[in-house]
Amino acid sequence: MRLPIVSAAVFGAVLGAALALSAPARADFRVCNNTASRVSLAMAHTDGAAWVSEGWWNLKASTCETLLRGALAAEFYYVYGIDESGGEWKGKAFMCTRDREFRIDGRQDCFVRGFDRTGFLEIDTGKDAKDWTVQLTDPGKPGAPPTTPAAAATTAPATPALAGVPAPTTPAPAAAP
Repeated sequence: MRLPIVSAAVFGAVLGAALALSAPARADFRVCNNTASRVSLAMAHTDGAAWVSEGWWNLKASTCETLLRGALAAEFYYVYGIDESGGEWKGKAFMCTRDREFRIDGRQDCFVRGFDRTGFLEIDTGKDAKDWTVQLTDPGKPGAPPTTPAAAATTAPATPALAGVPAPTTPAPAAAP
């Protein structure tokens, strides 16, 4: 009588491991706040036909947040961030925003439609990336890579910067049960 129970347990463990290995790898667009301050973040993206901007995510110091779940559908994504002391991550790609939580379709006529017009930083994830992590860092932080030309051109020396060209993340191996 004990043998069927052990066999069922072994079968369950093998089935669980097989399902974990066959599950698709996670693919997300993430932002990590590697600064000492809270950062409010907005993002914009397109599906090839329509633009959407949305925000705000409030990232505590030294935390990461997934902004989009699933495989990336575009090559370019756009982020805008501001920290508690007024430092900004901004660029020359203008999108619509507002002061409170938002999801705005389209990027034209922001003022006419009652929105703010904000310069977002362009993130090039490459043509084949399925997931991506952007690292926000304080300038001059030990071990921080140099800032990107876009961030350096749009931020004052005392303001935070985008760390290097973000490297795509590699999917974590499936955990064994």
